[in-house]
Amino acid sequence: MRNLVLVVALSLSGAIVGARAPQYTPAAGTELLHRPLDQILDVNVRDGLVYYRALKGERGRLDRYIASLNVPAATYNAWSKPQQIAFWVNTYNAVILQTVINHYPIRARSASYPAVSIRQIPGYEQAPFRAAGRGVTLEQIEKTILPEFKEPRVYLALGRGAVGSGRLRSEAYTGDRLEKQLAELQQEFVTDRQMLRIDRLTGQMSVTPIISWREQEFIAAYDHADPTFAQRSPIERAILTFIKPALLPLETEFVQQNAFKVTFHEFDWRLNDLTGGRIE
Repeated sequence: MRNLVLVVALSLSGAIVGARAPQYTPAAGTELLHRPLDQILDVNVRDGLVYYRALKGERGRLDRYIASLNVPAATYNAWSKPQQIAFWVNTYNAVILQTVINHYPIRARSASYPAVSIRQIPGYEQAPFRAAGRGVTLEQIEKTILPEFKEPRVYLALGRGAVGSGRLRSEAYTGDRLEKQLAELQQEFVTDRQMLRIDRLTGQMSVTPIISWREQEFIAAYDHADPTFAQRSPIERAILTFIKPALLPLETEFVQQNAFKVTFHEFDWRLNDLTGGRIE
């Protein structure tokens, strides 16, 4: 949180009462188009989790922001590559937020299956909307549009409405700050158990399946020559290259011994909802 403090109290009836917050001040470099999203995220996102109930109560700003994303194609084409990447990441994350609050509260499937998930919303990834002068879907952004930029770190920036996603930031992405923001995601990767779990005692390294979903892009970007790991698979070498700069000394020693097994753990699709309390 930068300049806003949100005080939220739950009454016995479950209503939320929000205290008046100081005036919002955008971070330096925040593009005018994305300032509404920047403010929404600053107020409603904490450590990657979202106050969906509060956001639903003030959804007008989010709806107006998403409508503003349908800029003319000529305007979009004139932007720099970082601006275009930031645009699609912000678009994806904003539409995910809108999708959740359109159906919020999402009910658990049954008492025997109490977990709440965005996947309980039928067809949300294929629902069409307009952005940059064309009709798109969330699925197209992730699988068709973003791959064109050959920057695999962006897949860790997509909120997906799930606990297992890369940590949703409390700020919008912008062209001027994109490299810094993606570098921070890469740095945080090794300390987030949803992303990486290293067990030195059992010789296990478990990695988010997000990497396996976009395997060829991570291989192309990070499968660098290292004779220590020459016998490992291309995706394992890519993972090691990706995480190595941020490892702690004991973790670096563990990796250099090259005696561990790499697996992909199950993605956690629980809704990243902070309204009802912190999800561990």
